[in-house]
Amino acid sequence: MALTETVPAAAPPAHEGILRRQSLRESAARTYARSLPIVPVRARGLTIEGADGRRYLDCLSGAGTLALGHNHPVVLEAIRTVLDSGAPLHVLDLATPVKDAFITELFATLPRELAEKGRIQFCGPAGTDAVEAAFKLVRTATGRDGLMAFSGAYHGMTAEALAASGGAPHTSVARLPYPYDYRCPFGTGGARGAELAARWTQNLLDDHKSGVPRPAGMILEPVQGEGGVIPAPDGWLRRMRELTAARQIPLIVDEVQTGVGRTGTFWAIEHSGIVPDVLVLSKAIGGSLPLAVIVYREELDAWQPGAHAGTFRGNQLAMAAGRATLAHVRANGLAERAGALGARMLDRLRALAGTHDCIGDVRGRGLMLGLELVDAGADLDPGGARPAAPHLAAAVQQACLDRGLIVELGGRHSAVVRLLPPLTITDEQADAILDRLADAITAAVRTDPGPTASSPTTL
Repeated sequence: MALTETVPAAAPPAHEGILRRQSLRESAARTYARSLPIVPVRARGLTIEGADGRRYLDCLSGAGTLALGHNHPVVLEAIRTVLDSGAPLHVLDLATPVKDAFITELFATLPRELAEKGRIQFCGPAGTDAVEAAFKLVRTATGRDGLMAFSGAYHGMTAEALAASGGAPHTSVARLPYPYDYRCPFGTGGARGAELAARWTQNLLDDHKSGVPRPAGMILEPVQGEGGVIPAPDGWLRRMRELTAARQIPLIVDEVQTGVGRTGTFWAIEHSGIVPDVLVLSKAIGGSLPLAVIVYREELDAWQPGAHAGTFRGNQLAMAAGRATLAHVRANGLAERAGALGARMLDRLRALAGTHDCIGDVRGRGLMLGLELVDAGADLDPGGARPAAPHLAAAVQQACLDRGLIVELGGRHSAVVRLLPPLTITDEQADAILDRLADAITAAVRTDPGPTASSPTTL
């Protein structure tokens, strides 16, 4: 009798094993890996190649970190130069030629009023530590404790770590309304909504019975990114600057995601012309490597030595890559290019919204764009908005990935599809991004089962 030959089962592709081991080994807190189950092995500019051989157009760009896209030649050359020089890679906060060159280039991009009388503090390598540093700075300078922040804001993930640290003081944060046309808290939107938000803030500051004492500082984002790509009106930003300056309240502006040309000017504050007391910077300033700083008015520099420290404040490779990135964006007019191309993409997205009732709102500034997806079958609320559709947004994200396009979700219920392409994309690449997105929306709408029992139906 012939023996039956057993043919061994084919081994699963290597990338599947990597993904399986990631799910087994890594924390349940992982985020991007859940919605983007790919294993990048090569990348250049807008394009990522996965271990499975598939190519993707990356409109996440490291959550806005990659101003020049992946592995830009000027960034790689800057890193190689430091590596080949024999310079130390770890220097705490000592002065080095690399650091000096980075600071010089950074200050050349800042508003003159801040650059001429500014101080810089190198923080731990994440933007959230720079936010912590800004809070400590204004508390030290003013002797006050409370803070003012805005609804929908995102400034980092270290609040719980700070609260758990020995000797941490009780911190009170007053929440203020941020202008949000599509879901205006006052039901008006537009200039009237922004004016009411400003009046609310002024009343809170000036009413001695408001329950909110004069704070150590106010922090805001010129465009709320994680909050759903919500640009602040320029007039409202100027009002916030006027209100805080008149009351000696330091204004902290978080440009971690909006900086380095992203919104069509080098810094988003340039649209309104305001100059903050403290500017919080990270992401793109490191040229794809970890780097975070605050730049602030010299009169706030009341710290004692060691008041804000960290072992990894002297990332030489990041400073070199950052200087190269800042210089390239400035020399090649990439901020202006982002503004022009972003406006064209915004027009096309608005046209797309005209053919899809599930797109409740399209908004953005420069190459920081968002589409808010809604339940097209639901009634309008009194302000003219429909309920958010996170189930549809997730389906669109998956449909995009199936078509080789990486996008992120944000907003109140993760119902905003966000586009953060590198500033170096071509017109043809921009069209390819929008073509794939449009096709993904059509496919997702066709197969969308509608809200689940656990999906939010209202805000």
